[in-house]
Amino acid sequence: MSDKIKKYTNGEVTVVWNPEICIHAAFCAKDLPKVFNPKKRPWVNMDEANTERIVEQIKKCPSGALSYYMNNEEEKIEDVQAENIIEVVKDGPVLIYGNITIKSENGTEKKESKVTALCRCGASNNKPFCDGAHKKINFQG
Repeated sequence: MSDKIKKYTNGEVTVVWNPEICIHAAFCAKDLPKVFNPKKRPWVNMDEANTERIVEQIKKCPSGALSYYMNNEEEKIEDVQAENIIEVVKDGPVLIYGNITIKSENGTEKKESKVTALCRCGASNNKPFCDGAHKKINFQG
């Protein structure tokens, strides 16, 4: 696991945030600002909503940068039982919904599930993943 990955828990559920794949769509902060407030440190306050509401919000994360696991279960990648769907976001990344394996040029493989955001603008510092750089360069397409 990357040093940058952060975990926050309320004892029942643990929220996992991977900033390297966050595209800063801010759905979390807009929809549940008492829990997800990027102006505060720590930016995730697990005491501001119940577990069900926090999990519901995490499931809306378009990049998969926010994930969770129940503390009474082993941390694992959750396979999604659905067809793969690819969505091109206007002026943003390509979103892939479903279970995928990304194979790098050196042959290493990384399994992703739920939603994966891939860079379309070419400016990401975390290719092939989107890091939100499209907003900084005013990408249109």
